[in-house]
Amino acid sequence: MNAIPQGWRPAVAAISLLWVATLAAAGMVFLAQTLLARRLGPDDYGLFASSLATVTMIAPLAGFGLSQFRLKAYGSEGWDADRWMRPALRFSLLTTLLALALVVGWALLGAAGDAGTRTTLLWLAPMGPGLFAGDFVGSKLRLEERPGALALWQLLLPGGRLAIALLAWTAAAASAAQVALGHGLLAILVAAVAIPQLSAMQAGRRRLKGHGPRRMEPPPPSPGVRELWSQAWAYGLSAALYPVFFQVGTVLLKYLGGNAHAGRYGIALAVMTAIYLFPATVYQKYLLSRLHRWAVHDPERFRGAYRTGNAAMLAAGIATGATLALVAPWLVPRVFGAAYGEVATLLQVMSICVPLRFLSTAVGSALLTRDHMRYRVNAMLAATLAAVLLNLWLVPRHQALGAAWATAAAEALLLLAMWRGARRLTREAGSGGDAR
Repeated sequence: MNAIPQGWRPAVAAISLLWVATLAAAGMVFLAQTLLARRLGPDDYGLFASSLATVTMIAPLAGFGLSQFRLKAYGSEGWDADRWMRPALRFSLLTTLLALALVVGWALLGAAGDAGTRTTLLWLAPMGPGLFAGDFVGSKLRLEERPGALALWQLLLPGGRLAIALLAWTAAAASAAQVALGHGLLAILVAAVAIPQLSAMQAGRRRLKGHGPRRMEPPPPSPGVRELWSQAWAYGLSAALYPVFFQVGTVLLKYLGGNAHAGRYGIALAVMTAIYLFPATVYQKYLLSRLHRWAVHDPERFRGAYRTGNAAMLAAGIATGATLALVAPWLVPRVFGAAYGEVATLLQVMSICVPLRFLSTAVGSALLTRDHMRYRVNAMLAATLAAVLLNLWLVPRHQALGAAWATAAAEALLLLAMWRGARRLTREAGSGGDAR
């Protein structure tokens, strides 16, 4: 570490710690998916994977972007952002109940003719509150810039999923419904563990890095839920669109092609999810709270981080995508078994997505700050609409392979949209406008 400049060492140490935790989390998720796929088989695994994808698409309604908005609020307002705590609590309760109601309603009405799907969805319903609780604690730890605690926290859910998979693997019999029940109980556990963190934040017992000590005077008056909605809706809509953008192929494959096709495509998405943890860790878990602060208080540092991040993510994405394309035909049959042989072809197609996603994560980070979320939401909406339409067109014709190509095309469109928005900001900076 002596070759690293003194000022860079804390950042390198923090990112390294989070990266190690991310590798561990990715390994846990990958192993859990492998065990479940082999234990359940394509049909039952497809039922579980498509039901989980359905719940994952609805889950972001719980909280509706408050974790992202909280990072933005504290990054720009400092301790004054305490004024948002009370309306955020009411808003979180309302949106969490809405997410639960939608999952239960779809299970009872939309899947009324399929007992297996209905039961699996009902057991998975607590995933919405559980994922929101996980995001809440994660945003708190990012604001406090506690990479060690954040690294441990991000291992809780993957570790629980691996434990469920191991139980299913060693049990005399296992079904999609039983695995879903395990995930529902895990989500309840995560929510319970998060309650003390929520209580501490409500009581003001926390640190806030980068803004000095808490001032003695009270924060500005607390706004209402309506004002919170006007500030947070863009973050919520962006969070709600992403699972649709990424998971819609799995759900459509279940209803248009059957559980087996959904199961094979779900395995490919599980591998991609593990790979995408790398840029998500660097930006969402380490850089984002800092980018919000730098965008307001140190724009030159913000622009430097943006340029360096783009180059690094593009290089890492190309290397990772090329590696995936080369090893997939050898890896898939050995890890998942002959029943999932088609997954190798799917991963070779989706290897195109890796550099696109890595770079769009870096480029899009500029649009998460200040007042640029409206453009980001429009870009995400266009890409999600394209993903849905392409899947509706290609899945009936080419099944899982069609979903893979639809995903690659949608990722390319998303990167193009993010690049256009970021380039517009660069032009504004060059002409003296607000480049932040």
